[in-house]
Amino acid sequence: MTSVAETSLRRTHLLLGCGTVAGLLFPVLSFGQAFTRSGFDLRRHAISSLTLGDLGWLQVIAFVGTGVLAVAFGLGLWQALRPGRAGTVVPVLVGVYGVAMVGGGIFVPDPALGWPPGAPAGLPEQASTGSVLHTVCGAAAFLSLIAAGLLLARRFAAQGDRNWALYSATSGAVAFVLTALPWSEGSASIRFAVGAVFISGWLVALSWRTRDEVS
Repeated sequence: MTSVAETSLRRTHLLLGCGTVAGLLFPVLSFGQAFTRSGFDLRRHAISSLTLGDLGWLQVIAFVGTGVLAVAFGLGLWQALRPGRAGTVVPVLVGVYGVAMVGGGIFVPDPALGWPPGAPAGLPEQASTGSVLHTVCGAAAFLSLIAAGLLLARRFAAQGDRNWALYSATSGAVAFVLTALPWSEGSASIRFAVGAVFISGWLVALSWRTRDEVS
């Protein structure tokens, strides 16, 4: 018979594995569409605007699916990383990221800059409530994982793991520089896309690391 401990370990492994899928799902679906949907230009249009148009449901799946998987990953981290401050706070931050991503799929940005085809060539004079909430969810998603990366960097440094401390700190810092600093609006879509790649890659790496640790 499988012991209770073995069952618990398998469940934790499954939850931690959700981090790998979450980290791959969003960039794969997003960039797959960005380079194939007619009329979409990553230099002008934000990745999140792929939620609009006939195939917008694919990007909604990317947001919501990633969010649900991230929440599950957060539960796995809660079991794997505690005790300690980072071991308690980081899973919560990953859970916040997941909830924010779900929100990003429910609330979508306004049509603008000619996307989707037939949309006005400029920006709307006033953003809709859904578009504002989408922006809030996007900010919460980025900031929660940036904070998680920096907190884990301190934990890894205290454990003497300098490579992982540097990787986590660098990922968080680069994502912050790309998404939070006041750059020109013209580069926003590219910057946020690159930032999404950084935090998604960090999720995948953290998933693999924690799975190995609890083996």
